[in-house]
Amino acid sequence: MADNESMTADVLVVGAGPAGLALAAALGDLGLRITLFEQQPLAALQEPAEDGREIALTHRTRRVMTALGLWAHLDESDVSPLNKAHVIDGGSPLVLHFGQRSGPDEGPLGWLVPNHRIRHAAWQAAHERAGVQVITQARVVGIERSAQRAQLRLDDGRQFTGRLLVAADSRFSSIRRLAGIGAAMHDFGRSVVVGRVRHEHDNAGVAWECFRYGNTLAMLPLNDRVCSAVVTVGSERAEEWLALSDASFAARIQQQTEGRLGLMQAAGPRHHYPLVGVYAQRFAAPRLVLIGDAAVGMHPVTAHGWNFGIYGVELLARELGLVQRRGGDIGDLAPLRAYERRHRLHTLPVWTGTNAIVSLFTSEQPVPRLARRAVLALSEHAPGLSGVIKAGIEYQLTGGRKARALRP
Repeated sequence: MADNESMTADVLVVGAGPAGLALAAALGDLGLRITLFEQQPLAALQEPAEDGREIALTHRTRRVMTALGLWAHLDESDVSPLNKAHVIDGGSPLVLHFGQRSGPDEGPLGWLVPNHRIRHAAWQAAHERAGVQVITQARVVGIERSAQRAQLRLDDGRQFTGRLLVAADSRFSSIRRLAGIGAAMHDFGRSVVVGRVRHEHDNAGVAWECFRYGNTLAMLPLNDRVCSAVVTVGSERAEEWLALSDASFAARIQQQTEGRLGLMQAAGPRHHYPLVGVYAQRFAAPRLVLIGDAAVGMHPVTAHGWNFGIYGVELLARELGLVQRRGGDIGDLAPLRAYERRHRLHTLPVWTGTNAIVSLFTSEQPVPRLARRAVLALSEHAPGLSGVIKAGIEYQLTGGRKARALRP
């Protein structure tokens, strides 16, 4: 990574999160000069803090991360196989099952990796590219775009020019706002409290999504008899869960899992995040493109945040690579719109479906509760409908990959 702070580059990327860093690595491989701007200090990028989030990675995500060199920077002990997933509703005995894959993606449904490890791997991959430089503790206060260039201004007065400006600065993107691009925002009025628990019995790589009355509990299976307990509650109740002692938290999780994993004890600190979904009205504009959460910020129930982020990186790098090889202009609107069309085609159905699933499975009103029971009952007892229902839900859970219905 270059140490000098050139005032010009081919691509200006605002946001050095995993998506921004992965894109920098991908575009660096095309021979482009990339300047990344990040508000955090350098140390936060080099050694990201543990934040409690476990990210479910699909087979496609693993392939892209491998191609970009991210996967090589993950420690094997941090990669936990996700073999199966079970969905239950309240105290219902009915369970919706998803099992291991067959065919070209034979093996686990996916893998779970801590978010801070992904961030570290993305930093390492970007750092290896000579054409990538990062400017930290940088706050963008203005942008300008013309037919030939994009320009941004930092709060210290420095200005930088490039052929393309990329917004990768979170679902609350300031670049998106400065560009006048709106977004559909869905505040779910709920928050997640996450914390690891160590348990007596082997989790066998099985994830549980338990839609209980009063809260939702997801148990994400990690290595060494550890799970990440992800509790979704009304935001007004988050403090209650955070205030529990470690012993009380573990006991409550043990009770809600009905002892399936045996005795439990807390295995780390708890973290708290409000749930807000975002879908940008446009992903592309003249000399500007949105990636990662700046384009699509998902509810975590279907684990699509980082997967959609890396899919977008792959699509955008492919379009810009075609332009670069032809000697064209990477800031031209045509390839940016081609990226937008492809990314929207994949993400919009899942965004819409996820919000519908969340509404159905988190409402405690009588009609949605009955509807949930009906969905599970049909899946359990109607062979024809079982495949359709599971395929629809698995489409959300696995990002549109071909679903395979399994009998319990």
